[in-house]
Order: sequence, then structure tokens, then C-alpha cells
Amino acid sequence: MKIMAAESTDAHEDGRIPSPNPRARPRVICLGLSAFDITWVVQQLPSGGGKRRALDFREGGGGMAANAAVTAARLGADVQFWGRAGQDSAGRSMREEMNGLGVDVSHFRLFEQARSSVSGIVVNAQGERMIVNFRGAGLPADPDWLPLTTVAESNAVLADPRWPEGALALLKAARRAQIPTILDADMAESEVFDTLLPYTDYAVFSEPALEEYAAHTADHQEQLLFARERGCVLAAMTLGERGIAWDDGRGIRHLPSFQVDVVDTTGAGDVFHGALTFALGAHMRARDAFRFSAAAAALKCMHPGGRSGTPDLAAVLSFLQKFKEW
Repeated sequence: MKIMAAESTDAHEDGRIPSPNPRARPRVICLGLSAFDITWVVQQLPSGGGKRRALDFREGGGGMAANAAVTAARLGADVQFWGRAGQDSAGRSMREEMNGLGVDVSHFRLFEQARSSVSGIVVNAQGERMIVNFRGAGLPADPDWLPLTTVAESNAVLADPRWPEGALALLKAARRAQIPTILDADMAESEVFDTLLPYTDYAVFSEPALEEYAAHTADHQEQLLFARERGCVLAAMTLGERGIAWDDGRGIRHLPSFQVDVVDTTGAGDVFHGALTFALGAHMRARDAFRFSAAAAALKCMHPGGRSGTPDLAAVLSFLQKFKEW
């Protein structure tokens, strides 16, 4: 299987790769889901009952915003993860792992009598995967314990829709402080998107999520317009091997892709969002930030596992250097 990362359309006039200021370490906040991932690698995805032999087995932290936080830290950002989990073995493992990967987990709170989110992931030899997720139980919704007065010290914030109350509080605080806000708009109830989009600058949907949210529309152009009309400044949708499309009010734009050999797509979308948060926090303009993020996601897909394949800044810039016209 091949997947694509963004290619050369709309490159800088001088042909250079726009990179973050090396003297400026972006400060970012990622809020939302942390899940404990248990992954089996198989030859083919199961299609019915019975037993299957696994080729490999892995376990460790995952989750949309948590993976994005790890990605941003790997790229060089100063990252805080704000989230909830149970005071159980999964919660303690996730917190310890993220801390070891350079993420500030001071506001990753573990609650007694709550149960952490856990995902079962099956990945085949072509890199395709299926996921079964338990979102957790007994996790309090009230975000009143979040240190919202510190948001103004950040350069960008990201939220996913798995904790809507926390996401809304963070996005509102960032909007008041004029900090760029990014929404990882994966599958969620329409009411959640309706609530969060008015406080979102960059809403980046997965293709299935936007198609479901804008179910009455005819095509991608109408779907992106539908999202923008609900309040976000820029609406984008990731299209896998077909690149990314977005609308910022000046018409629909599209970045196609170049080929990489895919080993495992697990976490690629999360890496994209984490890299985007890093790039916007480092003051890259939107289309350059999308290219940068697509390159990071493509590099991740060339390696097994979710976080284990997350690239650092040098790897992303080296990857982009191979395309002189970028």
C-alpha cells in the first residue's frame, strides 16, 4: 500500500522549506483523549468469528490529543497535555509514558472510581487497521479544575471532541487570548461540533467525520463550506492517500501527495494534528503548516506502532528537502 504526503503546489517563491525559528520553542496545549492501546499485528484483518494468529503484539499509550501532544514534543515544542483518565493501571501507565516522552502531565488528572479509555487495535500486513475503543467510564465532565488563566502563555492549542466540556473551556480561553485554536475533528455527535466550531480557527476533519456531519451535502466543497458556516475560520479534511483539502473563505484548496511505503497507519491522523499544532505555534502559514504536517504523518506511516514511529523535526525537514520544488 502507498499513501501520500503533500507535494509541491504553491511552494515558496525562493524554493526554501519554511521551518520554525530555531530559537523559538513553541508552547502548546493539547486537550482530550488519552487511551491505552493494545495492538495485534495480523496477516489479514478478521472478517468473522474464529481464531487468528498474531504476528506481533504491542501495548502503550494512544489517543487523539495524547498522541498529538507526544508528536509536538518530539518535534521540539514545550507541550502540556490536559486530560482525564482513571486511577487504574492503564491511567498510571499512560501518564508515566507521556511524562517520559517529554510531555508535561501536571494537568493529566487521574480520578478515583473512574475507568480509563482502552483501545484494541488490529493491524494487517498492508498497514490497514481496525480499532475497537472503550471511551472510559466515571470520568467527570466539569472542567473547572483546568488552569485556564495560563492559556495566554501558549502559542497554539489543540482539542479533540472526546471531552467536549474541557474542549470548549480551552478553546474559549484561547480565543479570548487570541491564541490559534485547532480542533481534531474526528467522529463526534453533530451537537459537539456545533458547540466547538464557533471557537475554532483550524477545524481539521477526517473525511468520514465531515461526510457524516454534513450528510445532506453533495461534495467536499459543500462539506467544507458547511463546516465554515458553523463558525470555524478554516475547515479542512484529510483524505488519506488523496492528500488534504481546505477552505478558508477564499475557495477550496487541495494538496496532493507523494508516495511512501506504508507499514502502519495507526496514529497517522494524530501525528498530523500534533505537527499542525507545532507548526502553527511556530507561526508557519496554513498551507506550509499543512505540508509540514502531512510529511510528519507520512514518515510515521513508514514505521510500526503509533507513537514509536513519530518523527523528530530533523527527520521531517530532511524528508521535505528531497523535494526541491516544495
